[in-house]
Amino acid sequence: MSCMLVSVVAVVLLSSEVWGKTVTGLFQSDAARQQSGQFITTFMYQGDNGLLVCRLENSALAAEKESRLLLYQDLDSDMDNLSCSQRLARAQFSISLSQDEHNQTIPRQSSPTAWQALYADRYTCQEGSVIPAHADLTFTVLLFNPDSAGNPLEHFSAEEAGLLSFYFLLLLSYFIACCIYVQPLLQALRKGGPMHTVLKVLTTALALQGCSALCNYVHLARYSRDGVGIPLMGSLAECLDMVSQVSMLYMLLSLCLGWTLSRGRKPQSRPLQWERSPASTAVAVGGVITQGVLLLWEQFSEAEREHHSFHAQQSVAGLLLMALRVVLTLLLASVLYQIISTERSTLKRDFYLCFTKGCFLWFLCHPVLFLMSTIFNEHQREKVVTIGVILCQSISMVILYQLFLSRSLYWEVSSLSSVSLPLTMSRSNTRGRY
Repeated sequence: MSCMLVSVVAVVLLSSEVWGKTVTGLFQSDAARQQSGQFITTFMYQGDNGLLVCRLENSALAAEKESRLLLYQDLDSDMDNLSCSQRLARAQFSISLSQDEHNQTIPRQSSPTAWQALYADRYTCQEGSVIPAHADLTFTVLLFNPDSAGNPLEHFSAEEAGLLSFYFLLLLSYFIACCIYVQPLLQALRKGGPMHTVLKVLTTALALQGCSALCNYVHLARYSRDGVGIPLMGSLAECLDMVSQVSMLYMLLSLCLGWTLSRGRKPQSRPLQWERSPASTAVAVGGVITQGVLLLWEQFSEAEREHHSFHAQQSVAGLLLMALRVVLTLLLASVLYQIISTERSTLKRDFYLCFTKGCFLWFLCHPVLFLMSTIFNEHQREKVVTIGVILCQSISMVILYQLFLSRSLYWEVSSLSSVSLPLTMSRSNTRGRY
């Protein structure tokens, strides 16, 4: 608990000051000719006093090459049908790069609008000419949105605004919950019992999710200061979240298949263990491997984006991942329906119904939120999905904790009907403990 307190204090201290987004690189004449304008970055401005700052290390060479920084509002696919000179002429702003630093104010945006920055020079549209062997231009571009006081100091693009505050509140909630419930949970884990393995897996998944939120907060807090952040922390957050997702999937599949497959062939006098039959193991491991491959594929397909959310799912892999979750939900629904429809005990039926709610919330929140996000504006969709998925999965974990840990269900069901519960210990071990 003390370590968690130190971590929360540390990340809070990182958010004391806000600077601008920073993009560094090289202006290259070759790339500008190949692309009819070298792509630099995209930023979604909102409100008044948006600002772009461009700094050069060799302004004399830039002036010799007639270098320009072009700003486009809502650059669309129609630009691909235009000639090179027509494409460059469509820019809303053309900044002549002849000094060490250039400032460009963005006009007021009635609604958040994406702007793209391209680089061009005198050689961009001259396909038949030879580009002289000049050195590339080193640049630094900073992009700012207005902060709450109206000053151009806020780094975050419109679709990212508010995520830093959300992760701070999420960490604060984790910390408060940890202070309240960590002692009873540790006592339950020390005692063991029928749900010992489930509680360990559930606690591990929740801890991984909390560490992922902490890494995301550290990355975004640093990102708000220098516009770069700590990409390693962002990647680590995504990795931890993937491991948490895989752990929960394996646990839920194993429990449901264990309950179903064991009913027809195990005598009721024997307590149930974690089901390790070939059929259940094959389905659980297959589902885990498929989800893991899709998660990795989704991350690699989104790697070219400067900054993205793990829950954005804007690629083919992301869509397949959501389809997999829907299929798994249907599988779990059929399995749990068989159990509930044949169960005579009201107490055990309520137990399975509550478990079903937790499963459905975990698997269906992402596809449902993704569909719901289409009714929101473009700059709000990613935040709706990201925040909604994290909150829904956290609520799902709370439901499962209450189910397996509360006295009203966990202790009553485990003592009155231990033969129908998953992951129970042997009867001899139970007698020895209690």
